[in-house]
Amino acid sequence: MVVTQENVAVNGSRRLSPQEIADVLRERIRAGELRAGDRLPTQAELADEFGVERGAVRQALRALQEDGLLTNVSKGSPPRIAEPPAPAHDEPQPTMVGLSPRLTAAFSARHVRIDAACLTAESLIPALGEPLRLIHGGVVRPERIDVRILLPSRDINLAFPVPVDGRGDDDPVHERWLAMRNAQGHVLRHNLQTLRSHGIDVDITFRALPFTPPVKLYLLNGTEALMAYYMVTRREESTDTGTLDMYDVLGTESLLFSFEKSAGQRDAAFVEESQKWFDALWETITTDLTLS
Repeated sequence: MVVTQENVAVNGSRRLSPQEIADVLRERIRAGELRAGDRLPTQAELADEFGVERGAVRQALRALQEDGLLTNVSKGSPPRIAEPPAPAHDEPQPTMVGLSPRLTAAFSARHVRIDAACLTAESLIPALGEPLRLIHGGVVRPERIDVRILLPSRDINLAFPVPVDGRGDDDPVHERWLAMRNAQGHVLRHNLQTLRSHGIDVDITFRALPFTPPVKLYLLNGTEALMAYYMVTRREESTDTGTLDMYDVLGTESLLFSFEKSAGQRDAAFVEESQKWFDALWETITTDLTLS
């Protein structure tokens, strides 16, 4: 049996200090053994595990709270692991990094409203993983979730992705995009509809855009707008029938800019105008979209 340093400290004659207890718990959080929303054991259980008095545990927990790693330390029930801080507004991050924490924060509302205009659901699916995990784990429980998604129509000539040599009668690049759009839409719908098993009222609707969106836009609960540019690049992709040489976009790597109503008049105006733009498209020139 391998005896770790932690075991020696707990089971040996020397008692751990509050700082050492905090360091052990901090490492468990860093390693993912304790995740955002999880409850810690009670102070009595921690004191028994580490072989110390409850006072030492309380000091360790206060240190973790000061570091922003715990919430509800002073309340009667065991504290929870805190959610990671939202990215600062002056530090835009790639969509795959920045979208998930903003969606997780949005799902703490009683009525969750997500509007999105994008080329596919490629970024949304992984970004929704954490809020869905928290709901299935009983950590958060919205009463209602409304999701509206605008995606390009299958019947238009997309600006991108397109073959470098131009379209022909057979357009494998368009067929590839269409298959991705439909498959990802089905996955997104299924993942959200599973939340109905928790008694949550879930509605997800798709509509078809008559144009290729030059940016991706996410509107969260009417209070925040997230926007990223689709950067067009030339790339190749191998398929069973050959290599596709195309102009495409790498949407998950696009920098995501966040605007919040609470951040000032300029941000508030951007959020409000973005919502008006989305609503106008939804109610006028878009059409019903069936994921085939």
